[in-house]
Amino acid sequence: MVLGWPLLLVLVLCPGATGIKDCVFCELTDSTQCPGTPMRCGDDEDCFIGRGVAPGVGPIINKGCVHATSCGREEPISYMGLTYSLTTTCCSGHLCNGGAASATGPASLALGLQLFLGLLPRLQYWLW
Repeated sequence: MVLGWPLLLVLVLCPGATGIKDCVFCELTDSTQCPGTPMRCGDDEDCFIGRGVAPGVGPIINKGCVHATSCGREEPISYMGLTYSLTTTCCSGHLCNGGAASATGPASLALGLQLFLGLLPRLQYWLW
């Protein structure tokens, strides 16, 4: 029973350990920056970053949630009157498509474990 609380704490602190995750959503844009907003994905979805290219123009980008079957696909997409070749790259960690500041799966788990180990002395005092 005592081990149940620490395990629950790790699962709460590490949202990437469960099936549901948050990803960053960003509309299709030609901006180099796409900070986006958090969105909740379904159990069968992964976070993605879509990068599009077209001859003679700069790249486009978008972010969000997508079914795993769409990962790695290259598809034509129309943006501002041009047809781009958009490639979808998926990741499975919590907010993993958000950029350098976000925590990916293993990094999120490591952070949660460090926090748990830091709280362990207090938990021992509290539980024992």
